[in-house]
Amino acid sequence: MATIGKSVAVSHVGKLRSNNQDSGYAGRHLFVVADGMGGHAGGDVASAIAIKRIAEADREYASAEDAAFALQTALLAANTMLAETVFDHAELTGMGTTVSALARVGDRIAIAHIGDSRIYRFRDGELDQITADHTFVQRLVESGRITQEEAAVHPRRNVLMRVLGDIDSSPEIDTTVLDTRPGDRWLICSDGLSSYVTDDKLETILANFGTTRDAANRLIKESLDHGAPDNVTVVLIDVGEDDEYAGMPPQIVGSAALPLTYEAEIARRALRLPTLLLHPLKSTQHEDSHFEPESEEYLDELILEDKRRALRRRITWLVAITLAIAAIVVGLVLGYQWTQTHYYVGANGDTVAIYKGVQQTVGPISLSSVYQQTSITMEGLPPYTRSTVEETISADSLADARKIIERLSELSND
Repeated sequence: MATIGKSVAVSHVGKLRSNNQDSGYAGRHLFVVADGMGGHAGGDVASAIAIKRIAEADREYASAEDAAFALQTALLAANTMLAETVFDHAELTGMGTTVSALARVGDRIAIAHIGDSRIYRFRDGELDQITADHTFVQRLVESGRITQEEAAVHPRRNVLMRVLGDIDSSPEIDTTVLDTRPGDRWLICSDGLSSYVTDDKLETILANFGTTRDAANRLIKESLDHGAPDNVTVVLIDVGEDDEYAGMPPQIVGSAALPLTYEAEIARRALRLPTLLLHPLKSTQHEDSHFEPESEEYLDELILEDKRRALRRRITWLVAITLAIAAIVVGLVLGYQWTQTHYYVGANGDTVAIYKGVQQTVGPISLSSVYQQTSITMEGLPPYTRSTVEETISADSLADARKIIERLSELSND
């Protein structure tokens, strides 16, 4: 029977944020990360409410399937609480939170997930991403429209398509059940980690740090070393072999660890009609990430906009390349024209000639040509003069070149 061994939850506000909108929970059977959105006034409230409600599902289950259903129910209940909170506090309209939750039942793991926080499994030296991001760019990746590399720098990479909040009374929750075994390491994190630390680096840290706390702290540090403007939250769980729970008491980190201002009022309120029916979606822009409804119409609109953006990018590149080529061509033409203002005297076989251009070649192209052939023979010139002509004599102008020819003619006659 595989059991959870050591576990830890760690959260950091990041380098630019003034408050922590993440929340994390590491309990006896349940482990959760929630990443709030909605700006300074709402993200922390959303993730705290979600964690406090979902933590109530931290208990033993008869089967992993029962645990998955309980997690799904807990996430939907948290969604209702968020809607109720917005009903009471209109200034929080538009707040929401991602949730990635994991519950262990013996040697199996139940997962419930919505948003772009992630769950990873580290097994036998290899890291696998278990959950799929509910983001616009992930949709584009799955449909083959863009690559993972393009998704990492896409201007809409922070647009969420699914979250808990006051937007949808019945959001779709991803649930799954997987086997686990001794030696497995499960990582739950907010995008403050996954957006700034590569999978290869995550794999290296999980492989080389023995204790969950050391590994979690190193993950946080790695994110901070990469700038980490967002909050960073990590819950790390090691699967052990004995039947005794060897973990610490339940740990709550981030905004959920602080007093919740609205908690008492939420507890007193009776359930109302879904908030979605009472006040429609308002357009709200948030700091780093924001939510957009996962409707086919809106998705089609985003895809069309993305195509337009890609077309604009291609046109911009084509114009830039065309201008660059045009600049090179103009430069070459002007350069060639400049060379044709110069003259020199040199040998053309057995006779002396005036050349137009400069004594250079560009690949197979010569930048000079015979301008005027003379009757002066190389044999008729004194040895020193002949050698000078063979090495060419530069002229300041055509008139100067003709004066040189006159002098050579006189030397030849002599």
